[in-house]
Parts: sequence; C-alpha cells; structure tokens
Amino acid sequence: MCGICGELRLDGQLPELKYLNSMMAKLEKRGPDHAGSFSDGGLMFGHRRLAIIDLSYKSSQPMVDIESGLALVFNGTIYNHPELRAELKARGHHFFSEGDTEVILKAYAEWGEDAPKHLLGMFAFAIWDMRKKTLFVARDRMGIKPLYYAADGKSFRFASNTQALLTTPRIDTSLDPLAIHNLFSLHAVVPAPRTVLNGIRKLQPAHSLTIHVDGRQELKRYWNLVARRPAEARSEQEWIDAVHASLKTAVRRRNNIADVPVGVLLSGGLDSSLLVGLLSEIGIKDIRTFTIGFDDQPEEKGSEYEYSDAVVERFQPKHHKFHIPNEQTLSRLPEAVANMAEPMFGQDAIGFYLLSEQVSKHVKVVQSGQGADEVFGGYFWYPQAHADKNPDMLQRLAPYYFDRDHSEMAEMLQTPFQTRDYTGELVRELLESADAEDTLDAVLRADVTTFIVDDPVKRVDNMTMAWGLEARVPFLDHELVELAAQMPTELKLRDGGKYVLKQIARGLVPDSVIDRPKGYFPVPALKFVRGEFLEMMRDLLDSQACRERGLYQPSYIDKVIAQPEAHLTRIQGSKLWHMAALEMWLQSQSI
Repeated sequence: MCGICGELRLDGQLPELKYLNSMMAKLEKRGPDHAGSFSDGGLMFGHRRLAIIDLSYKSSQPMVDIESGLALVFNGTIYNHPELRAELKARGHHFFSEGDTEVILKAYAEWGEDAPKHLLGMFAFAIWDMRKKTLFVARDRMGIKPLYYAADGKSFRFASNTQALLTTPRIDTSLDPLAIHNLFSLHAVVPAPRTVLNGIRKLQPAHSLTIHVDGRQELKRYWNLVARRPAEARSEQEWIDAVHASLKTAVRRRNNIADVPVGVLLSGGLDSSLLVGLLSEIGIKDIRTFTIGFDDQPEEKGSEYEYSDAVVERFQPKHHKFHIPNEQTLSRLPEAVANMAEPMFGQDAIGFYLLSEQVSKHVKVVQSGQGADEVFGGYFWYPQAHADKNPDMLQRLAPYYFDRDHSEMAEMLQTPFQTRDYTGELVRELLESADAEDTLDAVLRADVTTFIVDDPVKRVDNMTMAWGLEARVPFLDHELVELAAQMPTELKLRDGGKYVLKQIARGLVPDSVIDRPKGYFPVPALKFVRGEFLEMMRDLLDSQACRERGLYQPSYIDKVIAQPEAHLTRIQGSKLWHMAALEMWLQSQSI
C-alpha cells in the first residue's frame, strides 16, 4: 500500500535530505496520497502513502511512538490487526490511530524481534529504536512485499524498489555473475539476497535484519514452511473441506480489511474465477471485476473473454473489460520494463502493467490469483518431476524447469560472466531440505518459498504498484500455504493438477472454466518473436551500450537471432527475449 525508504549512517555523519527526497520521488507512484519523512541523528525515514486502512492523518507515516521510543515506515497490510490490537490493549498498550501501522509499532514494543511472527499479512517495514539506536527491518513470510537495500560500510540504505536506491551515491552497478546465472536458468528468478547488481541486495522472505550503528548486522529467519504429512490422516473430503474453509477465510480477510472498495483481477482462469465465486459465497454483494484482452495472432487468441464472460454472467459483478491493441503493447513495453525493480521475462508483465493502469482509475485494491499453481500443483513440470526416478533430486526438476543447462551459459556469456553452476548448487540445497517428504513436496516448497517470490509475485507487485494499485493474493495466505503443504501429492496432481481447487469450484463457478485447458495470460504480440518485436530486440542487442557491456557472446546472439522462434526454453520462453529484456532493463535504469 506504500513506498518506503531510509538511511542509517554508520560513519558518524548525518544523512543528506536530498538523497531521501530523490528516493521518495522514485516511490511516488507506489504511494500517491501522502509523503512524510522523519530523522533522528544518523537515521532518516521516507514514506509515500497509498491510503487504504484508516484514511485519516492519524495513520500517516513515518509513524512515531514517543511512549516506546520507536519510529516506523511500513508497506503492506496486516489482516489480523484488529485481533492484535485487542491483545495488545489487554497487555497495557495505548493506541492513537485505527489502522494496522500502529499495531506493528506496539507489537515490536511488546515482542521485539519476534513481532513478525504475530503478523498475518504482507509487509515490509523498518523500525528505528531511538533509545537503543538500532534499525530493525522485516519482510513477510511469502515475500509479497519487497525490501531492497545497499550497504557499503558508510551507510545502510533501503527502499521498496531499486530505482530509489539508484538515485543515491556509491551504488555498485556492476553485474553479479552468480545472479546472472540464476536469471538465465530460472526464467528471471534471482533468489534473495542477490540482485543482478552487485551493490543492491534484498531481504529474504520470512527474515528480519537488525542493523547497529557500528555496522553489525544480525539476520534472523522467523518462519519456515514444513511440507510433511500431518500426524493424523485426513480423508479426501476432509482435505477439500479444510482447504475450502481456509481459502474462504483468506478471501474474506483480503476483502474486509480495507476502508476502500476491493476489486478482482479476473483473467478467465480457474484461480481468479474461484475468487469471485468465493466472494459471492461469503455474501459480498459489491463485487468489482476487471479483465484485459489483446489482439489475436493467427496462432493464438489474445483474450480469454469467453471464460471471464461466463463468470460475469454467473455472478453479475460490476465488470470492466479492457482491450489493448498490439501496437500499444509493443510501444509501451519499454515503459513497463522501466518500472520493474529487477529485470523480468514473463510476457504477462506488460499485461499486468496495462491492466493496472485502467483498474487504478476505479479502485485502489484488488485480489489476484497468483500462487494457486505453485501451492496446489498446477504447472505441467510438477508431474514430470514427480514421475522422474533419477536418484539425484536436482535432476528430477532441472530437465523440465531450467531455461538453460549450465553448459549453455559458456556459449551465451563472455568469460568475465562465466561462473560455476551456482544455480544448480542453490536449487539442490532447496530441494534437499529436511522439511519436505517427497519429490513434489520439495519442488513445491522451493517454488512457494523462493521461485515464486521473484517471478509472478514480484511481477504483480511491481506492475500494480506502478499505478498506485495494491494487489492482494489470498492463495499465498501463509496459513493456507501451510495447510496445502501437508496435503498428499496425489490430491495435488490428480485431474491435471489443482484437484482440490477444482472440487471446491465445481457447482460454484461455470464448468467451462473448470474444465478448460490450462491457460496463461495471453499477450500474443510478445509471445511470437517476429516483426516489430524482433526488430526491437535486434536493435537492443546490437546497441553500443550492449556491445560495450560485454555480457553476451556475439556468436550466440547471431545464432538465436537467425532462428528466434526455434530457440525456446523448456517452458516455451524466448531465449532472445530473455537477453533483450535484461539489456532493456539495464538501459532503462541508465546502467
């Protein structure tokens, strides 16, 4: 719901206001309603507000609590803040506002570093203890809200996006070879704490970090996902009923905890359609839905209107349908890329960007279906990995999921950027966790806690917040995720995946939506590498900036450009677009 930033000087100097202002300027789109700042010696906070809960000035930020000696900047929403407020009042705390922001302050005053454990929602926040002179930053369990930082020994700066940090001095913008290896192996996923830039890092989901004025840092994990069967077995119907109840609770929380109307991004797929159905089931009357479509290509339709229209006919929400011509999709692609905190390859990023522009004219908050496939086993590579009998856990996933083998990196990247198989090492560590019972448990756990964070979750946050629109993702409610992680593999993979969700949806949403083939956000103009799109990428990779960067092997560029639609990743992404997307992002950030 906001953009946050700040700086803690570690060298005895005072922060410079001009750099706080430059960071806040880059966060204005995330929070267009109000701006505020706070300083205390070597610490300075900045905040841009998107007012959603307690619209009064009392919940403006930075929020300072003189009684406890704490100051806070916060981005996100705490869905259990009414319950926490009652508990904290019973413990003797006094409140001066009605929102969730002050609840975080009081929770930290009560529980210290354990405060994030008590919060249910999506959040990134920073708390300055004026007495102890410590800075405490934390990020939600699922990594829904971002927190980037730069630490160079002289200061610790943080912000909601990299663009804000890049306005400040002493940022090392050289490329991180290990992050590049991740980027081109995992379809743009660079797991925290790395980013593609050596000088910018991001806080891991489910972690907190305490920074002392002498430069000491203490990183702490406060939550871990366990993907093992419960001690007491459940029948199939018991699992379906439990997930149904948990999902209804997640949807209700994300609709009711707001002092403004909440809409739904309706794609025409099962996940978003089910959200509409559940809102109707829990008695919400004022449902607002938003759908986008693009021009068709000969090989693919550019919209899923036939499915979303069926949902609209069933539930009669206040529906808005938008259509974007192909020429606008291409012309505004650089604009969407420039608003990415990190380079992303997903073709639907431009779709979310253009949809959010329109939706933000009607509402400030929407529910969205991200996470359902990862939590409930909806992608085609899950059964492939599950069926693979290779004794090497990594090799059960990599042949179906990785965009490139490690050997291809040497062909693609010039020598300074070639490295060991860092991605293989990282993913092997994730998959061999003791907290997963079988192969699919391990794969889904890695996806939910790591891969999804820096692919669809980050994509939706970036593209919606670029227009001051907050996206809430009920399928990533951590209590629902914990429940689903315990579910037997067979209940996830049956019926082509997401079996339990399909059973919940049956009789609630139209059968045509449930029984349709698995679809993806269609953006045909960016899926087929030809014409103006191909020329755009050719120009990027032939630009002086790209040549001087010395990242790609010219022979590899030539090979892929010669047959662009023949060089696809295992999940059908364009390898040419991957290279061009990184270059487009770097140039958009003047790197």
